[in-house]
Amino acid sequence: MTLREFISGELIDVIEWVDDTDDTMAWRFSRPNNEIKNGAQLIVRQSQVAILVDQGHIADVFTPGRHVLSTSNLPVLSRLQGWKYGFESPFKADVIYLNTRQFIGQKWGTSNPVIVRDAELGPVRLRAFGTYSIRVTEPERFVEELVGTNATFHVDQTTEQLRDLVVAKVSVVLAGGSVSIYELSSKYGEIGARVQEQVAPQFQQYGLQIAQLVIENVSLPPEVEATLDQKTRMNMLGDLDRYTRLQSADAIRDAARNPNGAAGAGMAIGVGAVVGQQVAAASARSASEPPPLPAGVWYYAVGSERRGPVDEAGLRASGALTGATLVWKAGMASWAAASTVPELAGLLAKG
Repeated sequence: MTLREFISGELIDVIEWVDDTDDTMAWRFSRPNNEIKNGAQLIVRQSQVAILVDQGHIADVFTPGRHVLSTSNLPVLSRLQGWKYGFESPFKADVIYLNTRQFIGQKWGTSNPVIVRDAELGPVRLRAFGTYSIRVTEPERFVEELVGTNATFHVDQTTEQLRDLVVAKVSVVLAGGSVSIYELSSKYGEIGARVQEQVAPQFQQYGLQIAQLVIENVSLPPEVEATLDQKTRMNMLGDLDRYTRLQSADAIRDAARNPNGAAGAGMAIGVGAVVGQQVAAASARSASEPPPLPAGVWYYAVGSERRGPVDEAGLRASGALTGATLVWKAGMASWAAASTVPELAGLLAKG
């Protein structure tokens, strides 16, 4: 083998990238000294672009197809330095392949709740999560801003930055308060489109396009959801008398499940008697007489065990009520000692 044949064989005459991964966004074609034969073939497949980089500067961008790299059809190569071996001069350059397909299923989610002022509920905290997809649309900018001198660049290297951009815009759109909490689930598509529109310029600064943004769920805190569920139940019941009977029926069920047995059964009988009295009283009322307001439904603590619900008569009959007994009923922010609840002052005095 002659020196000319040896050196010629060491130079690159076919450049291509067969991607066998699903997360590589950029790949740099490497060869010792980056020497490419003048007249070499550059193969760019579907969903790829190739960028020729000369001494850190982008010389040209190649779209899908077969390209010949020579000084005759690439005037920029006439400036490149090569050796003279008696055959076509080689040149030194980098070739960076970019994957232009969509990278789907990128996840985003609010790490902290977004405070939203709803027209009906007032200030509420929301959490949201979903997915988005991206693709490279401006190869030169993408290489300059993100790839740099990396041999490869993977989609997970953009995850944190892009996710933060999405979450910031989701927070802005939700906090705008233009959509009622009750209508959120039917407006996911509209909200997602608005977020995608607002975040697009920020993705573009990296040469990327946000091809799709999906909102999978927007949720309220569990305690707010429980309150809304209770409100729905009351609306379905239609009147307070029926609501009281439902609460009493729930109390009987809970008492039957109480492992204390006799105490639970006694409580159930007491509550059942109250229900019976209320039903009898309701039947005896004339059609023109408004129904009485329901008695307060109380829960109380015995040691570490919660008991109830009972009315004030049941609370007194329990024998457990003292000034230090912890009590609670709907409307109270938290459990409180009975001595601090004005409604129970008379009951404690009788005790």
